[in-house]
Amino acid sequence: MSSHALLPEAMSQIDPVLLWVILFGLLASLGALAPAGLMLLISERVRARVTPYLLSYATGTVLATAIIGLLPEALDQAPVRNVTATVLVGVVVFFVLESLVIWRHAHPEADGNPGEHAHGQAGGVHVHDVPHLHGVKAGNLILIGDAFHNFVDGVAVAAAFLASPSLGIATAVAVIGHEIPQEIGDFIILLGSGFSRAKALLWNGLSGLATLVGALLGYAMLGQATTLVPYILAIAASGFLYIGLADLVPGLHGRRGAASGLIQFVMMLGGIATIAFIQH
Repeated sequence: MSSHALLPEAMSQIDPVLLWVILFGLLASLGALAPAGLMLLISERVRARVTPYLLSYATGTVLATAIIGLLPEALDQAPVRNVTATVLVGVVVFFVLESLVIWRHAHPEADGNPGEHAHGQAGGVHVHDVPHLHGVKAGNLILIGDAFHNFVDGVAVAAAFLASPSLGIATAVAVIGHEIPQEIGDFIILLGSGFSRAKALLWNGLSGLATLVGALLGYAMLGQATTLVPYILAIAASGFLYIGLADLVPGLHGRRGAASGLIQFVMMLGGIATIAFIQH
């Protein structure tokens, strides 16, 4: 039998869930880089105007994925008390990790103050965990923190796909949604730390691949220990809730004017509707 005939047979023996995990793990790894890179090509003033709406959409996707996607699936597979306790522990752990500058988020402020590059601001991006760091050291810490964060996102994507394809897709969309504004902030911080544009893109891409690594390892481990899946889903839900409520929502409170607030509200509903449609 020729090698060409063996290839389809080998492909047919691959677990379809693994193919989903690889595809969406890769999309979640690199899907936010292109939009974030394109955002850097526009003026800071326009970027400051657009970013709050991206944040609003991302807020809708992460909160909806946690509340109408991950938590119901976890509750279907494990006792309510165990799931809710896991969510509580997850929120506390993410708070501690962020306090220790391991789990970090840099999100553009909703009121946008372009051009400000003080310790706490970088091109309109609020960096609330690296105020004491400078130069390449800050850039390296950003990359390390993001790699850890991306790895956890990857495990969440794998756990979601092991539960159901629609939940996996919704989780990957939520990951990409909240990564776009974060990647914009990362690019600005890295450039401000002395990285060239090419170097910032390269290292951000390598850091992003941690999502794919987390997805593959998560699939390998959770596939052999399916009883852990609901608890990983609960931890993923707590991470999304923490990102949405502690990071993204505060960044939206700086909006100015009723019209801006209405658009942000509509964008948030759009994020919720996207996840609800995928989950339907």
